[in-house]
Amino acid sequence: MSSAAGSRVVVTGATGNVGTSVVRLLSEDPEVGSVLGLARRVPEWAPPKTEWAAVDVASDRGDLAGHFAGADAVIHLAWAFQPTHDPVRTWRTNVLGSLRVFEAAASAGVGALVHASSVGAYSPGPKERAVDESWPTHGWPDAAYCREKAYLERALDTFERDHPRLRVVRMRPAFLFKRQSASEQRRIFGGRFLPGPLARPDLLPFLPDIPGLRMQALHTDDAANAYRLAVRTADARGAYNLAADPPVDAGMLGELVGTPRRVRLPRSAARAAIAAAWGMRLLPASPHLFDAVLRLPLMDCTRARAELGWRPERTATEVLEEFLQGFQQGAGAATEPLRGRKVG
Repeated sequence: MSSAAGSRVVVTGATGNVGTSVVRLLSEDPEVGSVLGLARRVPEWAPPKTEWAAVDVASDRGDLAGHFAGADAVIHLAWAFQPTHDPVRTWRTNVLGSLRVFEAAASAGVGALVHASSVGAYSPGPKERAVDESWPTHGWPDAAYCREKAYLERALDTFERDHPRLRVVRMRPAFLFKRQSASEQRRIFGGRFLPGPLARPDLLPFLPDIPGLRMQALHTDDAANAYRLAVRTADARGAYNLAADPPVDAGMLGELVGTPRRVRLPRSAARAAIAAAWGMRLLPASPHLFDAVLRLPLMDCTRARAELGWRPERTATEVLEEFLQGFQQGAGAATEPLRGRKVG
């Protein structure tokens, strides 16, 4: 991306959790001249310098290369988490749709492609130390989300080789939360009818302590700032880990919700409960994703700090505090994916 004002950025998946934060930060950046947000459903939300177009990357509808023409950068965020019971359908959107975006960016002569990879692309790794971007990205094969993220890492290896003039950046963020995403994430992972008030600390007699359940979190706005910096940093290439401290485990959650009593719960018991609920279609989140979370490594974010000048502004504790408040209140935003709804 050139340093001159007036640069044009296109964002796919622009109305979701990450997309809304990315679009807002880009629209406020004086170095960005215009933003084009692509989504299946055009929102009423109208941030400055932003236009919208209805595009479904999972189908042939919409001229992707035409939308990308004249863009300095494309930020690819479009992704479908559901339905977990139909992995062929998510494969069409997430993998085949992403491949369409990659090829359209090359065809349109875009200067930079910033792709939303994930901690989920990583192979199983340590929980007691952090790994850098050289850790293998073969995912956890039993979980569709990880399988798809890892496949696209391999696809980008070939894509970069075939298109050396196109600057490719792979963002690998931890789990992303913000207040406005609470209702969407409740629907995706907990189910449409899970009551938000169940997140009240006083309803938790104890906190399950599951071996291996130690992960990282990040505020969506902090991740979005890394995307913005990757677009603006002319020599940024390759992968960047994104996460905030401290790691999230039962001890941290107990302090957060004020439930000091922890009860050790075997992995097998927790998985059996999740598998039963998922099998009866009471829970959208699959037991396969639960298996993956228990195996994901902790990430070292030194490279993003050194090369992008990136720093998260919120701790993981602050992120989860904000998210839980939004969960209880049915928080949302003025886009179809983020629409708010309080249940219970």
